[in-house]
This record gives sequence, C-alpha cells and structure tokens, in this order.
Amino acid sequence: MNTRIPPGPGAVPMPSRRLFVQGLAAGGVVAGIAAVGVPQRALAAATAAPRLAGAPAVLSDTRIELAIGESLANFTGRTRPAITVNGSLPAPILRWREGQTVDLFVRNTLERHPTSIHWHGILLPANMDGVPGLSFNGIGPGETYHYHFELKQSGTYWYHSHSMFQEQAGLYGALIIDPAEPAPYRHDREHVIMLSDWTDMDPGALFRRMKKLAEHDNYYKRTLPDFLRDVKREGWSAALSDRGMWGRMRMTPTDISDINAHTYTYLMNGTAPAGNWTGLFRSGEKVLLRFINGASMTYFDVRIPGLKMTVVAADGQYIHPVSIDEFRIAPAETYDVLVEPTGQDAFTIFCQDMGRTGYAAGTLAVRHGLQAPIPARDPRPLLTMSDMGHDMGSGGHGGHDMAAMKGMEGGCGASMGHGAHGGGDAAGKAPKHPASERNNPLVDMQSSATEPKLDDPGIGLRDNGRQVLTYGAMRSLFEDPDGREPSREIELHLTGHMEKFSWSFDGIPFASAEPLRLNYGERMRIVLVNDTMMQHPIHLHGVWSDLENAQGEFQLRKHTIDMPPGTRRSYRVRADALGRWAYHCHLLYHMEAGMMREVRIEE
Repeated sequence: MNTRIPPGPGAVPMPSRRLFVQGLAAGGVVAGIAAVGVPQRALAAATAAPRLAGAPAVLSDTRIELAIGESLANFTGRTRPAITVNGSLPAPILRWREGQTVDLFVRNTLERHPTSIHWHGILLPANMDGVPGLSFNGIGPGETYHYHFELKQSGTYWYHSHSMFQEQAGLYGALIIDPAEPAPYRHDREHVIMLSDWTDMDPGALFRRMKKLAEHDNYYKRTLPDFLRDVKREGWSAALSDRGMWGRMRMTPTDISDINAHTYTYLMNGTAPAGNWTGLFRSGEKVLLRFINGASMTYFDVRIPGLKMTVVAADGQYIHPVSIDEFRIAPAETYDVLVEPTGQDAFTIFCQDMGRTGYAAGTLAVRHGLQAPIPARDPRPLLTMSDMGHDMGSGGHGGHDMAAMKGMEGGCGASMGHGAHGGGDAAGKAPKHPASERNNPLVDMQSSATEPKLDDPGIGLRDNGRQVLTYGAMRSLFEDPDGREPSREIELHLTGHMEKFSWSFDGIPFASAEPLRLNYGERMRIVLVNDTMMQHPIHLHGVWSDLENAQGEFQLRKHTIDMPPGTRRSYRVRADALGRWAYHCHLLYHMEAGMMREVRIEE
C-alpha cells in the first residue's frame, strides 16, 4: 500500500504582516519550508504580497494527491512552523459525490516525523481509517499512502491528522459529500465555515505545560471580593461551605476550558477575526452554512446577530429542521444551518469560546469589504456543583446541594446504586462507579448524580434570552436504521485528574487498558457517565453512534457525542465494521493524556 508518486502541485498563499488586536488582518501560511532556517530576505519576499484569506482550494477529482509538509505561518505577528496540506492551512476542501470511489495518494514530505490522515465520520475499511498503531503503520518520511474507499454517505465532514499533535499545528480540512438524491431542503448558495484554534507554541511544549501546570490559562480564579459578594447573597455558612467543597476537590468554578484565548488565536477558515473572512450573499437568498469545529481543544458558541438559523443536519446526517438563534459546537462536530439574510448588507458570524475569553468571527455580506458590529462577549460563566452532577436534590442548575457533597473525600462521591439503561439515572440517584476508580491516584472526582440533560443548553447558555440548540431538540429525519433492540450494554466512565492532567476511561489510561471487544453484526448499547468537571466530545471510529433519548429510544445519529459534566448518555452501535478502531475524547490533549480505548470488532 505504500508507494511513491511524483509530487503534486500546490500553490503557497502569501499574507500581509500588519498586526491587529485579534490576530493579523491577513494572517496565514507565508512560505513552505524544507528546514526551519529560512533566509530573512526570502521570508521578507514571501510576506510582501497579501493572499486572499480563508480561501483553501476545492479538490473534487476522484484521484487526488495530497502532500503533507511544514510551512511557515503568521497569525499573531510571530512567524511559526505549521503542518500543511499542499501548502494550505486549512487543508484543501475535498468535495465528492455519494457513491463515488476515491483514491488519495498522501505523501509525507516532513523530514523527521511520520504522519497520517483520518477521515472523520466516514464509513470505510479499518486500514483506510488512518490511525497509526491500530489500522495502519502511519506514513513515514518520504512515503506515500494510497487511501482507497467508496463514499457510502453524504453530508459535511472533515479530515485531520491522527499523529501526535499535528492536528493542532494545522493539519485539518473540510470534506463535503454531495448526496446522490436531492437534499430535503433548498438553498441558493453555500459556504463552508471551518473553526479552529491556533497556538504559537510548539504543540508538544503546550502539552508538557499542561502536565506541569494544568491551570495555566485560568486567569479568573475567585478572589476576596467574589467571596464577599457570595456572603452577601448566600450567607456566611453557605459561602464558606461552598469554598470548602471546591478547595477539597482542588478545583475552581472558573475552570471552564483547559486552554483558552490566553494561549489560542481563534480562526475561521484560517483567518483571525481582524482578517474578516467574508462569505457573499444576495438579499433574500437561502444560504447553507456548513459549520465544522476543527479545533483541538475549543468549544464554540455560534450565533449570527440579526439572523435566525435553521439547523438541517448534524454530523452530516439530516434532522428535522430546528429554528434557533445560537448553538454550541464541540470539537469534531459539524452542523449545517440555513439562513436567509435580508434587510442589511452585512451580518457577523460570531463564535465565542465557551469560557468567553475570545472568539472567531467573520462576515456574511453582499460584497467584500463590509463588516457588521461584533457583539460583546457574554459574561464568563461559573461552574456549580449541579453542573458537575453533585446537585442531587433539586435537579436544577443554579444552586449547590450541600447534602450531595457529604461523604465526599478528596473529591470522590459515594456510590449509591445503578440507574437504568438508556437515558440514565433519575434525579437523586448516583451512578455505580467501577472498582478501577476507587483509590485511584488518576481520579480526583466522581459524579454523585447523573442525568442525560439532553434539553440543557449548557453552562453559559441557559436563560440568555436566545433560542439555543440542544441535543433534545434534534431528531434524525429517519427512524432507527437498524431497528433491533441492543442485545447487551457497556458502561464507561469518563475520568480524570485535573492537577495531573491525566484523562481516561474508568480511571485506566489508554496504555494500560484492554481493548473493548464487539461481535461483528451485533446491536449494542454504550452508556457514558462523565465523572469529571470538564466537557468531553467522544468519537467512536468506524461506526455510527445512535444517541438515545431519556426513555432509551433512538433519537439522533451522530459520529461524535458530547458529554457535559454530570451527564449520563447512551447510544446504540451496530458493529458492522470489522477491525481495530479508535475510541476517544476529541479534545486532542485529553486523548494524548489517556482518554482513549481500542475497539475491536471481530467475527
């Protein structure tokens, strides 16, 4: 399967170096490099001519050559190395039609490192999936790998490296598959909107920093004035008890995301907010926006002030249309939305991070050069005990149930029985934790009560005056494609230790875990319980994840299931793809820190 082919063509885009507050106005790839030492005069020439920002090439042939290499990029005023595909960041948009068979020759031009491409959400043979160590050996320096597979689906997907931290360094791109039959909606034009996070740090150094000081980016720890405000609102006893609980757990309610805009620059189609990526429209048109979250560690809350959005597909699969003002998109998820811009010449696409530290932004406009006002970021949210599954009495989200925390030592809650399958435990019940979590130095907390929370918009989005998308509001446009009831169930707990930045399933990191074994052809249920205070998007390669509602009924087909803190969610899987598959959190540094398993589907 490893062959050598001649180099494919690839133009190198060139940006300006003018610096703005939110990144560079035309930041991006400035030059391809064979080595880090590039003469200054050559770099100056490369940066003299601006490029058209946010315009990756669209490749639609069924035989495509992709060259993975190192380039110089400048998003912040500093020129740093990036991993690119055909010299582009994001990588070229790949566009095909359902039913086609494609051949991709991926050539590794990196001097010292192997590479790979995973086709996220695409159904294909295991040896085409692109996960080194499982489905193939990776692509060594100077080698070319021939990917060959048939397109059995349609919709909005993406592709990215599955080798170390190359995804963080720029190796990601959009993948669009047009349907063989007409879509169940009409649109006049469309735009792909790829969201991502960029760091000037070496991604490996960023991971090492997280292991040494996981709270580096948490600039908003609570202070004495915050405590005094809590005392005034709740009283001395409640305020002291609350602070004591957070202290015993060695956590802070301001720790919304591990890495935020203090490290990251947020990009839309490879363009920082100052670059004003622009998608054109004519007044009255129906415009399809294909949103893809290609970020390594960032959840985005997306809205277009002045426009309603109608969500028509989730993770590439059609849903009953849902009209909303805003949606949260987890890393690796995709949403297709329809908008009908009219009444003004420009609208801002505003994508703030979940912790409200920064944003990606662009514009829908009738012509280039226009820009609508960028809204202020929402107030920073604070985690509550109920957000983390420790509010056993009220079932709400705002308060702190002190009784739920009694008996907790070092952040570990008591086990109080096991809820039913499907949607999860009723309010007031606690999950049954696996023995591997007990006295485990890699587990610093456990949920005391879990629910599906499918109708919960999530922290920072509740009661904000806008109609916010939830999993509970979405339903696939088709019935359960399998139809069988699951014959067995696997329950897995998402676990971690915040200070050690250690992440795992059931307290067992990937290096120490046995594979999960599924029988070929079986219909089974996976139940996930989030014992951590962080949100985790969980992706099972090779097969669909059919999310169930609170009654255990099929609701929504996805390839990535988001798991907020304190949730218990279940989904059905048809094990119809033989081989070894990856199963992991799609927060890149959580996966690398251990939240990953191998799944083997065997006859």
